[in-house]
Amino acid sequence: MTSSQRTRIIIADDESLIRRDLREMLTDQGYLIVGEANDGRTAVEMARKLKPDLVIMDIRFEGDEFDGIDAAQVLTAEEIAPVLLLSAYSQRDLVERAKESGVVGYLVKPFSEADLVPAIETALERFREFRVIKKEAKDLRRTLETRKAVDRAKGLLMDKEGMSEREAFRRIQKLSMDSRKSMRVVAEAIILAHQIREMED
Repeated sequence: MTSSQRTRIIIADDESLIRRDLREMLTDQGYLIVGEANDGRTAVEMARKLKPDLVIMDIRFEGDEFDGIDAAQVLTAEEIAPVLLLSAYSQRDLVERAKESGVVGYLVKPFSEADLVPAIETALERFREFRVIKKEAKDLRRTLETRKAVDRAKGLLMDKEGMSEREAFRRIQKLSMDSRKSMRVVAEAIILAHQIREMED
């Protein structure tokens, strides 16, 4: 992988030991660390300047009300970079709040190098999808609603038709283009068709 192709990443965590471990894991896997921060605000400012491909950020920073989810919301709204959140917590409310803010990936600590790489690649793919959806649905709230519908429809296609996540997204995108209907309308039609089939079974 040449340096021009390497995924550029910012790490944000208030524990220097975690940042060091992450840096080593990521560097070993060929990723390029372009910045490190120990709080969410610094991470946002750094991302605005450096325009990374991804920000890997802790969900909470000790003694700071502005957490990783708040930072993710800013980075998503400004379309700066996707955010992969790290957390020692797996509470449902935090996961829901993270989804609402546009977070594209979530890893619970402790995690291994084997967990990290697929999570990064999935986060990058989801952000590419998010950009496609954002282009179609102008404001952020509509975009997130569209993304929810598309994610649900993708899940159904993956579950019922054995597609990969990428294939399912491409199917929805193609149906949208062919029918000249929005991706949200197509996704909602897939969900509705599935519900009708379930009722008939």
